[in-house]
Amino acid sequence: MTDDRDVLRDVWFGRIPTCFTLSQDEITEREAEPYYLLLPRVSYLMLVTDKAKKHFQKVMRQEDVGEMWFEYEGVPLKWHYPIGLLFDLHASNTALPWNIIVHFKNFPESELLHCLTKDAVEAHFMSCIKEADALKHKSQVINEMQKKDHKQLWMGLQNDKFDQFWAINRKLMEYPTEEGGFRYIPFRIYQPLNERPFIQKLFRPISSEGHPHNLGDLLKEMFPAAVTPEDMEKQYQVVIHGIEPMLETPVQWLSEHLSYPDNFLHISIIPLPRD
Repeated sequence: MTDDRDVLRDVWFGRIPTCFTLSQDEITEREAEPYYLLLPRVSYLMLVTDKAKKHFQKVMRQEDVGEMWFEYEGVPLKWHYPIGLLFDLHASNTALPWNIIVHFKNFPESELLHCLTKDAVEAHFMSCIKEADALKHKSQVINEMQKKDHKQLWMGLQNDKFDQFWAINRKLMEYPTEEGGFRYIPFRIYQPLNERPFIQKLFRPISSEGHPHNLGDLLKEMFPAAVTPEDMEKQYQVVIHGIEPMLETPVQWLSEHLSYPDNFLHISIIPLPRD
């Protein structure tokens, strides 16, 4: 992969100032103060909220504590989506800190998966990496790795260790020079409050004529409304890691540098507010 290591570092160390507040529905023995954290964009809520959980449990009776879940403006937050994606999707145009409500009861069974241990996060994360490598290299790279390499990817993410993670992950970002890129680009396109979880189809980084595909080409095929004709007003923001990349950016470069640790490009399509 091209060595824009500063970009990888900036992506990894992206943080979202967040204020956690206990839901008013919870029974407490005394008032619960809000809890503030800087959340890593590339991680998952269940990996980085132990301190918040302990903070709120101090004011609650043990019998009132069920499975913890989070909500933003009435929307339960999916723990298996990376934190940066959740923010881009639901809160990208709001003032900071991000205000998240914490619940310990009334788990929304129809909207969230259960996550009782960090093992569930690890299983989901590794399954995404394997799916991404199936698209990129027909699973050859991930299958040639040893169990300890898989564990190093997970521990690097869990413990926020950039070098430990990228020592292994860079192998997943390599490809034969003559091919010019991966077999297919692992991506998912999301919209807020859409019934369909995301759009995911096969898309090659290089056209049949040998030209590099860019972000605009991907969107024209998957979500044409996000590409605004010159004579029309822009309707959508296309957001990856909190920024709007230029539509001319090659998708191969985006896949190598702006993928989340699960090796997917998570692209949020946000409707712009109408005046």
